[in-house]
Amino acid sequence: MPGYAVLATHSTAQAAPEQGAASAVVQLLDEAGAAQGPAVVLSGDQLAGFVRDVEARRPRWVWARTADWYPGLLAAGCTVERACDLALSRTILRHSTAAAETGYTVGLRSGEADREDADPAALPPARIPENQDALFSEPRDERTSVEAVAAEFLEQQRAVPATPRGRRLQLLLAAESAGALVAAEMRHHGIPWRPDVHEALLAGALGPRVAPGARPARLEEVAVELRAALRAPGLNPDSPQELLRALHRVGVDAKSTGQWELREYSHPALEVLQRYKKLSRLHTANGWAWLDAWVHDGRFRPEYVVGGVVTGRWASRGGGALQIPHTIRDAVRPDDGHLLVVADAAQLEPRILAALGRDNGLADAARGRDLYQGIADQGFGGDRSHAKIAMLGAMYGSTTGEAGRLMPQLTRTFPQAIGVLERAARTGEAGGVVGTYLGRCSPAASERWLAGQRATSAEEQRRADGAARTRGRFTRNFVVQGTAAEWALCWLAEIRLRLRAARAAGRDDGELVFFLHDEVMLHVPAEAAERVSAMVQEAAERAAVLMFGRIPVQFPVGVVVVGSYADAK
Repeated sequence: MPGYAVLATHSTAQAAPEQGAASAVVQLLDEAGAAQGPAVVLSGDQLAGFVRDVEARRPRWVWARTADWYPGLLAAGCTVERACDLALSRTILRHSTAAAETGYTVGLRSGEADREDADPAALPPARIPENQDALFSEPRDERTSVEAVAAEFLEQQRAVPATPRGRRLQLLLAAESAGALVAAEMRHHGIPWRPDVHEALLAGALGPRVAPGARPARLEEVAVELRAALRAPGLNPDSPQELLRALHRVGVDAKSTGQWELREYSHPALEVLQRYKKLSRLHTANGWAWLDAWVHDGRFRPEYVVGGVVTGRWASRGGGALQIPHTIRDAVRPDDGHLLVVADAAQLEPRILAALGRDNGLADAARGRDLYQGIADQGFGGDRSHAKIAMLGAMYGSTTGEAGRLMPQLTRTFPQAIGVLERAARTGEAGGVVGTYLGRCSPAASERWLAGQRATSAEEQRRADGAARTRGRFTRNFVVQGTAAEWALCWLAEIRLRLRAARAAGRDDGELVFFLHDEVMLHVPAEAAERVSAMVQEAAERAAVLMFGRIPVQFPVGVVVVGSYADAK
């Protein structure tokens, strides 16, 4: 039985099969990483069938990047259970202090892998060229050959020590790669989207569809109202410079037209301006042009970027998938005979903090749906608003104003949890590196930042202190947000495994179609909705145990079954 199956581009040193141009090579490895027989060279039309046959033996697929191979396999009707994405793992290992000091990690951290004169045989494979994104394209870099991919995989395995920290790091690498599979599958399935409903929402808010570049009727009406309120008949409200000058003429001396800046001022025109901005944002971000570009065959298929943020949170390319505004969520509707199961983790980051600090008091507060009320009952006389302000201020570094005033009480009530944040902040302020529970680490301070801390004049010292505080706020939140992202990855992976198990048993429990930080959406047959809702909750419980073991911190998940995403919250 193979332990791993390495999938890579075809090397010119290997012979092409008679059936067509060679484009892929698969090398099976045993659990120790030794080759099992010769590599198999495949043409494009052979690959999906071969992968499907090998998948029956449940190997872990190893490839340079999931995005290079899995979308094409999915299009051919082929899925895999497990994979190792070397590029994602490389990024984690480059910074993680939990990784062993091997030649591989030293090379990563010194940047030797990016040198043009470096010896390819002695270094990790280079990043795959951006234009090499087709499934069956010819290779442009010999370091993506099957030999190089297999060699880097074994180097990565050696970089994970056989220690408790190493085992957590191994879980992170597996979860990150599982996330890449989920991301590709969600793009393949797409978010169910009703263009007719979207059109109706736009017409109701903006008026009839207009030609590209034209201003919709309702938006123009508000523009006329805004010009009158600012006594500027020739104003182009889409020009920040013109708008700022018009505001200054009526006594609003703002430095920008941002919402937070303008809230400090009072003038009748500001309410009109906010209405204009809201409609303009809908028109430009999710209007008819967006609908034409991004929704096809009843599906919205954005590209998710796994680990797109340094904390491990995802990002997206195209269409703003992580920012579906409430104004158009009613267009997200299931197919006939289906429903949407939408779940989100309640107040995830403070619960993560309780686990990181092993704080029994905060764990007690987290028992139940409303953690902030639990905090309020323990240390703020039942005042939930004060408890929330204090906790969010502690996690995000807001230590002035109301949050700063409440901070001492929060520290006295939950000393172990707040100690985690304070230590992370002090480490960051000193230029140090902090890590998540599983081992993702913050980037090291840059040479420019370090040089700035060696201040000599009073002005330089002021700037250095400000830079230190900024970095401290970043590292303070990094440990919590990054660990929360790890929990979410484990949750996603558990849901995916359970959906695959149901499919293997001949049961259709639907598919994952959307993920945002601590929220998931599944598109499921109506008769499976209750069963899937329970499964999503069970997966959340399993994710917590997988990461932390049996601890007294609860991670409740709210689940709703809806016929429109607009009804989910």
